[in-house]
Amino acid sequence: MNRTLRLLRFALLGLALFWAVPSPAQSFEGLDSSSSKKKKKKGKTSSSASSSKKKKRGKNQPVEEASPAPAESAPLTPSSAETPTVPAATSGTGSETPSPSPATAPNPVSAPTTPAPAPADENGGLGLDLTGAGPKGTAPTMTFDAVDVSGKTGDRQKLDVAVSLFKNDQYEQAAMAGYEIIQDPKMAGLQVEARYVVAKALYRMGLYHSSLGEFSKILSVGPQTKFFKTSLEWLFFISRKSKNESVILDEIARYANFEFPEKFRSEFYYLLSRYHFVRGKALDQVGQPDKADKSFEEVKRLATLVPRTDPFYPRVKFLEGLALFRNGSKVKSADARRGDNNMVASIETMKEVIRMTRPVAGKTAEQAALDQSLRELAFMQLARTHYGMQQNRYAIFYFNKIERGTNQWLEALFESSWANYRVGQYEQALGNLITLSSPFFREEYFPEALILKAVIYYENCRYRESSLILQDFERTYLPVHNELETLVKKNMEASEYYSVLSDVQKKNKEGADKNGTDIILERILRLALTDQDLKKTNDSILELEGEMDAFSEKGDTFKYSELSKSLLEGLKEQRTALIEKAGLMSKGKLETELMALKQLLANGLRIKFETTTKEKEFLEEQLKAGGRTAIVKKYRYTVAVADDQLYWPYEGEYWRDELGTYQYTLTKGCIERDSANRDVQASGEASSL
Repeated sequence: MNRTLRLLRFALLGLALFWAVPSPAQSFEGLDSSSSKKKKKKGKTSSSASSSKKKKRGKNQPVEEASPAPAESAPLTPSSAETPTVPAATSGTGSETPSPSPATAPNPVSAPTTPAPAPADENGGLGLDLTGAGPKGTAPTMTFDAVDVSGKTGDRQKLDVAVSLFKNDQYEQAAMAGYEIIQDPKMAGLQVEARYVVAKALYRMGLYHSSLGEFSKILSVGPQTKFFKTSLEWLFFISRKSKNESVILDEIARYANFEFPEKFRSEFYYLLSRYHFVRGKALDQVGQPDKADKSFEEVKRLATLVPRTDPFYPRVKFLEGLALFRNGSKVKSADARRGDNNMVASIETMKEVIRMTRPVAGKTAEQAALDQSLRELAFMQLARTHYGMQQNRYAIFYFNKIERGTNQWLEALFESSWANYRVGQYEQALGNLITLSSPFFREEYFPEALILKAVIYYENCRYRESSLILQDFERTYLPVHNELETLVKKNMEASEYYSVLSDVQKKNKEGADKNGTDIILERILRLALTDQDLKKTNDSILELEGEMDAFSEKGDTFKYSELSKSLLEGLKEQRTALIEKAGLMSKGKLETELMALKQLLANGLRIKFETTTKEKEFLEEQLKAGGRTAIVKKYRYTVAVADDQLYWPYEGEYWRDELGTYQYTLTKGCIERDSANRDVQASGEASSL
């Protein structure tokens, strides 16, 4: 009996000591080792369900996102390269952390911050089942080999939650969950992967510039991370969503020495060649032709790397043609033969672009639109090249290839007017100018059109009309010149020059009343935006501002989160950088246009002087002849048109379907000519205007 009591006393004492020790389960995030088999089975079912669900959603993915399988599926469906363990590149020691054994697999969780504790009814709320995990009647042996006591198992759970939220299309919550991991210094080993989830979630939310910023941070870590290549792929998707692809050109050029996936290689060569083309133009403008030569040579080299059957082949060939044209123009004065060879090569390259962009069946609407736009640009470049080589009839032929109503149509009408003038086709030239002066295009900027019109009237001895046209030109554009001169002389900060243009845009958008100065500034805005690089940069700024406004449309939880604050700060920095760039471009464009207007005004004065001189000579001849001398007479003309056309007299009204078809009949002109339709080259004096 005493022995039994003594044993009982020892048992109670041992039990008391045992219960006095805190349960080790409290430091293992609610780990339940007794139900490891059950949890392993549940985990497998959950994974299968997620995979099935993802596969079902995959059918509805946008086309541009379905192609990069690694980019879309790598972080969500673990492969051999991307298992849900801590990646090697992000672990503290540089070695990959082994996966937990099935006995210590983490429990599924439902919140991104706190792991779910073990159910109280299974183990009394103590976190470990001491009765059924090991041999009957004994507690399981605790080992620490498979359990990360630093808390990495819990961190992995948090990242898995972010991934799960992304899979379930809860992009705002996924982005916030990933950002919470990024901000926690204890989770440094998972931050690259978490940022990858954030970047993709932002892309899905339509916040493309914010997404680009996150992918850029991943790429800056270096190629040792497993997300480097897929992040490069996402740059291409973002470039297709942005209005201005040049926003990511610098980012792509930064990683030009890395091997891109084969399916994106041609697009990479095209974007890189565009980067070098833009860089070469900028170097030419700042007076560094030697460095510019290297950039244009790189453009030509990259063009040889794109296969002829690739969709990007016409686009990269177009850049090659422009590079050849630039080289031909540059060396022509020093080496005429070499310059002509470059010009001929440029022409043949543009013809190749036109052949490759012919409308054919089987192309998507987007590809067909891109081809049509590129085709127009190639026709324009061919026309300009021939015009520069004094081959005016070829130039007119190619200008007429631009379809009515397209983006290049008005520019083609205006430039072909100069070619028509050179060969004496005054009626066609003046007819084109009637279209340009119609109310439909009052927002367009063609100051040189009035100068051309004055020159044509001067050439036909219509001196009075020529003087009136020049007066109209001075009345319209002299205030613009004066305002431009004032702006340029202020020598403001670059961003302030852009602010001038931005204020005009806002007034136009709001429909606010404009005074005389505002109308002049509006003309300056149109003038500045004729530069395509500036226009694209301006579009990017407006796109950024639109993205910043989009945050207000998100849910309150996301809108007021720390992530939103951080992203908005990043967008503001991007906007500031773009405004600085646009300001420099604006100032350069305004200075260029100021010089052009000065030249046009000087040409106007020159024509006015010549006109006044001719009128004086005519009056003197009239006095000598007793008033019987004339300098103009009626021309012989006809109103006959082709069988498929109808002659309709112009009486001041404009009809949209008639634009571009006007022929202005000169009924009178110089007395020594029979008709205004002269097939002669324009005089050197007039063509220099």
